[in-house]
Amino acid sequence: MQEILITTTENVAGYHVTETYGEVFGLTTRSRNVFSTIGQSFKTIVGGEIKGYTKLQHAARDTAIRRLKDEARALGANAVIMMRFDSSSASIGDSVTAYGTAVRIEKTTFKHP
Repeated sequence: MQEILITTTENVAGYHVTETYGEVFGLTTRSRNVFSTIGQSFKTIVGGEIKGYTKLQHAARDTAIRRLKDEARALGANAVIMMRFDSSSASIGDSVTAYGTAVRIEKTTFKHP
């Protein structure tokens, strides 16, 4: 399986874009469990990190990135440039979207004088 390079920048040092395939997305929505919701209620009173939610966010982010890579790979891309995240919370859970532009990049052979 071909590895997909992901970058938040428009350019990748030492490479140039040879093809642009367009936008790709990785989406996921994770539901909260009842224990985390109860824990959140207590944390709003005393303050502090809600570790269950932090784990949920990490899992959602990783899933969104994996799906973004899969979509880019299916188009023939070997990189995603200008990758960003968007997230939202609702009563049913937390949604995470990873998005960017799928491209094919190649190593630059041009050398500066």
